[in-house]
Amino acid sequence: MTAVIATAVAGTSLAQQVKYPVTNKIEHTDEYHGVKVQDPYHWLEDDRSAETEAWVKQQNEVTFGYLNKIPFKQKIFDDLEKAYNYPKYSAPSKKGDYFYFYKNDGLQNQAVLYRQKGLKGTPEVVLDPNKLSADGTTRLTVFELSKTGSHAVCGFSKGGSDWQEYQVMDMKTLRMLADKVEWVKVSGAAWQGDGFYYSSYPKPEGSALAAKNENHQVYYHKVGTSQKEDKLVFQDPANPQRFHTVSTTEDEQYAALYVSDRGKGKDGNGLWVLKRGESKFVPVKEEITDFSYSLIDNLNDGFLIETNENAPNSKVLFYGLKTKEWKDVLAEKPEPLQGAGTAGGKLFASYSKDVTTRVYVYDLKGKLENEVQLPGLGSASGFGGEREDTFVFYTYTSFNYPPTIFRYDIATKKSSVFREPEVSFKPSDYETKQVFYSSKDGTKVPAFITYKKGLKLNGENPTILYGYGGFNISLTPSFSPTRIPFLDQGGVYVQANLRGGSEYGEKWHEQGMKLKKQNVFDDFIAAAEFLIKEKYTSPARLAIQGGSNGGLLVGAVMNQRPELFKVAFPAVGVMDMLRFHKFTIGWNWIADYGSSDNADEFKMLYGYSPLHNIQEGAKYPATMVTTADHDDRVVPAHSFKYAAELQAKAGATSDNPLLIRIDTNSGHGASNTKKALETQSDIYAFMFENMGLIWK
Repeated sequence: MTAVIATAVAGTSLAQQVKYPVTNKIEHTDEYHGVKVQDPYHWLEDDRSAETEAWVKQQNEVTFGYLNKIPFKQKIFDDLEKAYNYPKYSAPSKKGDYFYFYKNDGLQNQAVLYRQKGLKGTPEVVLDPNKLSADGTTRLTVFELSKTGSHAVCGFSKGGSDWQEYQVMDMKTLRMLADKVEWVKVSGAAWQGDGFYYSSYPKPEGSALAAKNENHQVYYHKVGTSQKEDKLVFQDPANPQRFHTVSTTEDEQYAALYVSDRGKGKDGNGLWVLKRGESKFVPVKEEITDFSYSLIDNLNDGFLIETNENAPNSKVLFYGLKTKEWKDVLAEKPEPLQGAGTAGGKLFASYSKDVTTRVYVYDLKGKLENEVQLPGLGSASGFGGEREDTFVFYTYTSFNYPPTIFRYDIATKKSSVFREPEVSFKPSDYETKQVFYSSKDGTKVPAFITYKKGLKLNGENPTILYGYGGFNISLTPSFSPTRIPFLDQGGVYVQANLRGGSEYGEKWHEQGMKLKKQNVFDDFIAAAEFLIKEKYTSPARLAIQGGSNGGLLVGAVMNQRPELFKVAFPAVGVMDMLRFHKFTIGWNWIADYGSSDNADEFKMLYGYSPLHNIQEGAKYPATMVTTADHDDRVVPAHSFKYAAELQAKAGATSDNPLLIRIDTNSGHGASNTKKALETQSDIYAFMFENMGLIWK
């Protein structure tokens, strides 16, 4: 008890010693539907200016000066490094005689790509991204083999950027050809014959971070030629904020063109197909609405297509290319369809039941054959393959079940362990339970709670409540090795499945978007109240965390209910809800958030925007905003302006530190293993210091 009290006093002392940099204010006003809104930190939007760079340096000096005084910070890093240091594998994928897979020996900054002949062959290195940059921040983002396996497209991202550069590897020599494709973004690589389709933007003028990201174009690149010779396949300059992406069928007979118009608030996509040898795309669904369409495979004279048209939980249909008729293959079920694909002449469909995976195998006409028996209630992914395959691989994981690779034999319908992780702890020492709590409007919301067995419900447990709640993305059970040391310290990890995600289909998503966004915040607040009521924790021991849309969540909720939380970690958040669509690819989020250009949506956005709802002199939780200088998705200006406003309005009166940690040469997520471990150890150190706890 003495140690805890001493640390609590030290934590308060550290907070009182924080002297925030003085952030210059300017006169800048924007008017929205007759409402004038001040933007005194507008100048921080220019993240490459000398003034902004100086501000970043000053803020980091304060933040790291604070963090480096925490006596147990190094102990935390050492514990995380030890927990993370074990071999990690991806599930293999087959092409020709080879099986390809990724492996990280333990602490490598990037996973290495290997291949081997047969399942018992000797692995050889195909590509080691760790050798591509001195600091290990160049990532392999795309590896796509041609149908014959003779060549592969390799996509690279530098310093955490969403921008990619494509190169072509000769798979016989494992050497790169001279081919180089630049300014690729929101794209895959879709092979057809001796080349591939990709999507890119025109080369930006000036800083890549400030690029408008408009006029998304589809090209076809023939192997052995320069990018200047690439054939322009599709563009739509009249609609500059549309996405255009292409995939091809396994037999390469068809190319599928997907067109979305999220900048105009539409959540779905149009779908066109191009038969090999022909020159014109034929529409399958020409009108872009809120319905989505995804081509699974081509069969005879038609396609298997997954869609949520008049089916909020999604279904699979057969579309006849000649007849233009649609027929049910997999009808909509009470559980949302998470994805469907073909392999070995079968149709594999993955469903979510209360946020845990169920996988079923059907024939290609939709007749159920069997359910894949999974190890428990968790998340399973994979099941991909080609038509002639006799088995597929999948990965299963949960909060206390490290990712394990299974082989599923299609003929026998049996699964067997192919590769299990060599972790140094006992998963049986930890427990996960799912609870359902009531939100403000009575909606039942699920959450997973993970802790070490023997936990006492005394309200004193340090707890992290994590959430996202948006963009039709589901937070499924998953394992994190860096979570284990926190659980060993008596910590509780809680993952709330808020509205706005896909946990219960499109209706669940719609309940948390645009004018209904407040439901997401209410769900998160209700989770905190549930944890406190059930004595898992207390306001003095509760931290909230979220990234990107989850960073927005944390920022909004700590404005609305600051007394509920002791610590807050808004990461790479969308904090300026009035101007988010003005930066890089932000217009893409209008489909989920709405836009300040719309009067009704402006009123809602202005009412919860984290930047615009910070109260003068309010008592905010200890806050460490995290962002990175190369984040070209949610630009760092969001976090810069938010941190400046938070310090200006509450810094002088707060007993808690209000800091911003700005990573360098990183993007929307940590660009390598070392940076990820450093960030996570700083988060735990900041949390324990401000809760008056010691990391033992």
